[in-house]
Amino acid sequence: MAQTPPTIFARERRLAARRRALVLQRGPDAARFVPDDMIEDVLERLAFLRHEVRRALVLGDRGGELAAALAARGAQVVRADPAPGPGEQALDEEAPYPAGTVGDGFDLIASLSSLDTVNDLPGALIHVRRALAPGGLAIASFVSAGSLPVLRQVMLAADAERPAARLHPMVDVRAGAQLMQRAGFADPVADSRSISVGYRSLERLLGDLRAQGLGNVLASPAAPLGKAALARAREAFAAAADETGRVVERFEIVTLSGRRG
Repeated sequence: MAQTPPTIFARERRLAARRRALVLQRGPDAARFVPDDMIEDVLERLAFLRHEVRRALVLGDRGGELAAALAARGAQVVRADPAPGPGEQALDEEAPYPAGTVGDGFDLIASLSSLDTVNDLPGALIHVRRALAPGGLAIASFVSAGSLPVLRQVMLAADAERPAARLHPMVDVRAGAQLMQRAGFADPVADSRSISVGYRSLERLLGDLRAQGLGNVLASPAAPLGKAALARAREAFAAAADETGRVVERFEIVTLSGRRG
């Protein structure tokens, strides 16, 4: 008998965060370094593998840049998201993909910063594999374990004697590789890379997280920081600054890839 996965993330909070990020991305100085890195990586992998893409499904491509690049190469592209915006179809990653959407299967399914907040990641990867055509390629990227070490320490300092759940549990490379094997992918690969970004204020770091849909969507979130806790957080953040007055935060990106045999 299949076990029901634990509810770590709240569906409505997750959708709200994605809708908010879609609006924030319209701002002139909105942070885009995480999705931009993922899009560049997908295109580089396709060029290296010389994988021909005739029909693609792209998840989480909020600005449509990856879809446009694939379309320019002659691919038919379907854009989708759990919280769809203009030009996107609604898609629940934890349910079988609609037959009418999938057709005969996709040559490529690319998921950008989406699968890290599903409660049933093994099941979601199985749905991805089943939606591929034979020989089709899946590429899924998301922020992974090892990310935001400074923010984690800042939040611990803010909560003092009562640490609270404020940041998500995250998948590491080793677990990602095991999940791909468990989902039945052929030629599974998991690798990671890091992005380092400098900040002069805690508020800017938190703003960048919200703008990229990386905020807290836990099912049982901690209470907001009070004035005293926020003051401790700012003090801890300032203490982490280097000689230039900046705090360098790290974002680890894991990419899982595999084919349908």
